[in-house]
Amino acid sequence: MLSTSMRLATYDRYGPPEVLSVTTAPLPRPRPGEVLVRVRAVSVNGGESTVRAGKLRPFTGTKFPKGVGVDLAGEVVEPGTSRFAAGDRVWGVLGRRLGSAAEYVALPADRLDHVPAGLDAVEAVALAVGTTAITALRDLAALAPGERLLVRGATGGVGYIAVQLGKAMGARVTGLASAGNLDLARELGADEAIDYRAPGKLGRFDVVLDTVGTELPAFRRLLTPRGRMVTIAFEPGRPVRSLGYIAANALRRRRWVRFFSGNPTTPLLAELGRWVAAGAIRPQVDRVFPLADIAAAHGALERGGVRGKIVVDLS
Repeated sequence: MLSTSMRLATYDRYGPPEVLSVTTAPLPRPRPGEVLVRVRAVSVNGGESTVRAGKLRPFTGTKFPKGVGVDLAGEVVEPGTSRFAAGDRVWGVLGRRLGSAAEYVALPADRLDHVPAGLDAVEAVALAVGTTAITALRDLAALAPGERLLVRGATGGVGYIAVQLGKAMGARVTGLASAGNLDLARELGADEAIDYRAPGKLGRFDVVLDTVGTELPAFRRLLTPRGRMVTIAFEPGRPVRSLGYIAANALRRRRWVRFFSGNPTTPLLAELGRWVAAGAIRPQVDRVFPLADIAAAHGALERGGVRGKIVVDLS
């Protein structure tokens, strides 16, 4: 029999990782079309830290408490649809809301898919936001075999998957990462791995995937005449200016810059699962923290140098 309450990570004011704590709340009740999932693992993502620190408060408001966590892996408790049965192992992404760092989550069935065979919950959640890389490279940039791809943040949570995916799509991949992570960038498949602090002359690229959000004009200048730049971040200290620059360049026919926030549904998760099953994309887990140490997990991400994904284990 299910308990009537659960543990979850929340914060009641903006600030550093220490504002996070583990509290209790009633179990969510799924609405029609939703699935109740017992969450086993979530990952820590850079966008969550930006929101938690209050850098986007004009957009996120002052209503508290707020949750953290955007992705999840776990088991179905109440299916709510014929696609799933109780006990099915699933992975998913909440989309544009936060709050998956909880023992139970109710979310729409079209935000979930079955976990690929051979992955445990920690490995699965380390890959879940790979849907962002698929949208960026396949759908927006239309990356073609033989093109040159530059990935900023090549060993971070999205970048490490983008390097693998870009290589599997036939591109020549250059990864920018910290000096201590260049070995990992090469292991992931980067043809070139370059220290982002001392990049030298980088040359021209057909596609730039930016996961950092700073210096966008400088990286746009690296594009070939028909080049495309996709960014999943913007400068949190100057969001209006940064988003304004992106908007001004989004409609260009050549050397355009586009921003998007991942909002995946089941077909995209299934596509990610096919890449994983084919062996083209593998998980890279940096460290695993228990839910009680959610603040330490956020702190580890903010100190930088992360090699893949930081995961919070709720099992």
